[in-house]
Amino acid sequence: MGLLPYMAVFVKVVETGSFSAAAEQLGTTASSVSRQVASLEQALSVKLLIRTTRRLKLSAAGSDAYARCCEMVESARSVLELAERVNDTPQGMVRLSAPRAFGKELIAPHIEEFLHRYPEVDIQLKLTDRPADLIGDDLDLMVRITDTPPAGLAARPLIRVSHILCATAAYLEKRGCPQHPNDLAQHSCLYLGEVAGDNCWRFSHLHTQEQVNVTVRGRYVTNHSKARLEGVLSHLGIGCLPWFVARDALAAQQVVEVLPQWDYQTSYYGMSWILYHPNRFLPPKCRVLIDFLAGKIADNDVNRRACR
Repeated sequence: MGLLPYMAVFVKVVETGSFSAAAEQLGTTASSVSRQVASLEQALSVKLLIRTTRRLKLSAAGSDAYARCCEMVESARSVLELAERVNDTPQGMVRLSAPRAFGKELIAPHIEEFLHRYPEVDIQLKLTDRPADLIGDDLDLMVRITDTPPAGLAARPLIRVSHILCATAAYLEKRGCPQHPNDLAQHSCLYLGEVAGDNCWRFSHLHTQEQVNVTVRGRYVTNHSKARLEGVLSHLGIGCLPWFVARDALAAQQVVEVLPQWDYQTSYYGMSWILYHPNRFLPPKCRVLIDFLAGKIADNDVNRRACR
């Protein structure tokens, strides 16, 4: 029984990828974390982690031990939530992670209403486009955009996320309106620029299913969707934007959609899901937030684009 804390530390090391990162999350020192993992290895008489100068990796025995220790951590989490489940009153902190644009546009505007409705529940909203992990990042819920939810997690579908290309009428009057994705190579385009290949735009025709890849270029590159919208509104070119970011500008006729018969596809494309631990005793604080967000986001007109 005395090894249980060491097992939890071992799980945190694997999830974070280093002793120092685990120590930071646990509020201790890297040397203390290292000693606890070493004590666990000594007690089990097996090597769990293979240490190199650059990284840690699991041994074969370590992989098996990690799977069992994850079950132990999840069981411990359930025990800690027992009082809340018995009380059946939503209370406590809910830690939620979501992609930046999605969280800012579709989740953050509803937080005030949720907090008024559930005065004993607090929210920690983490906006990041880095892939999150429920255990490693100490999260209760996370939103992920994918057509294939990860195995081993419970998933509630929210909305389908799609993108559009748009520009101002003034820009298109000056430079002409593209009739085919290949025409974009002759235009100034605003794109993400976060990783190599972000300027290679992929398209599928909505009716013929024709597939086209085109490499674009432009003088303004930014990884923030609102900043790209502002660039488009400043007549800097044709920008790629999530539908939910562009919808108000479209409704106000500040911008027009470009190539509406083509589906612009990115990694930030597909069904959005709210993911959580597959625990049949889901804490009330998580259950009410899942139901609340699913209702608010599903009622949003972002579905109009996906269902055209």
